[in-house]
Amino acid sequence: MKTRRQFAQGLIGGFAGAALAKASGKGTQAATIQESIKKIRIGIIGAENSHTIGYGEIFNRDRKFPGCEVVGVWGETDEFAKNAAAKGHIPWIVKDSSEFTGKIDALIVDHRHAKYHLEAAWPFVEAGIPTFIDKPFCYRVSEGRKFLAMARARRTPVTSFSTSARGEEMDDLKNQVKALTGVWHIISSGHCDVDSPYGGVFFYGVHQIQRLMEIFGEDILRVRVSRHGKDASAILLFDSGKQANMIMSSGRPPFELAVVTEQGLRKLEPRVKDDPLTPYREMTQLFREGKEARSHESLLREVAILEALERSVGSDRWEEVTV
Repeated sequence: MKTRRQFAQGLIGGFAGAALAKASGKGTQAATIQESIKKIRIGIIGAENSHTIGYGEIFNRDRKFPGCEVVGVWGETDEFAKNAAAKGHIPWIVKDSSEFTGKIDALIVDHRHAKYHLEAAWPFVEAGIPTFIDKPFCYRVSEGRKFLAMARARRTPVTSFSTSARGEEMDDLKNQVKALTGVWHIISSGHCDVDSPYGGVFFYGVHQIQRLMEIFGEDILRVRVSRHGKDASAILLFDSGKQANMIMSSGRPPFELAVVTEQGLRKLEPRVKDDPLTPYREMTQLFREGKEARSHESLLREVAILEALERSVGSDRWEEVTV
């Protein structure tokens, strides 16, 4: 088995060779070169999530973004890969992700457990391939910090986000909160199984954390989780003085937010409708323009908050958020 460094060197060589062939004009006409520049060939690592099928439907079946195509997928099992390829209209199943060498212009990493994300993405990011990593970005801040330092050194754009925390509805909720005075108490609720085999609170808890960060600020300093059988709730303290109560239900309730003002409890409801393609526009901007939807600091803080919540699930006491 190749080491990660050997794999990366092979990738770099493959991409460099392709670039040289284009520059020399061997076997290509100017129009073909122009067309290849426009086209973005996307590879996906991970097929256990239904998200992979969704990517295939958006980019391949419905062609919502002309020029962007998912050309191949690697699955955790043959069954996962075949299912994603068939339902997502993805033409190529790779047995080893190294088969993407020189054949993709962008990468999506989409494992159910965040602990697998960075190892899968590393050689491609090191080789300069713009990469979207499904949420959560990673499982440990220490690993994320090393990964992002490498990405910066290679000048490779990387991002990660929950689609539930992006878009017009979130912008509207943020503007509603800005217009209110005396908002110090926040209530957030939604699905989250703190015992999930896919990373406990990381799996689905990330949606609520990103929404809280997006609307109320990223300065969460301390957290404490209390268990109630299969359900749990957490208190999150912000440096600004705000306090959020985060309800994590093992059922399937929708994600909802409310604030307490001087006039009483106020549920936050968007006054506009999301354009469902907005998050995917951000993704394609990453691939085409290198535009990162979130700062690296934000990615790491999100993981730090989730780590603190995870520790508190086990300790039943206050835990500090350490980036």
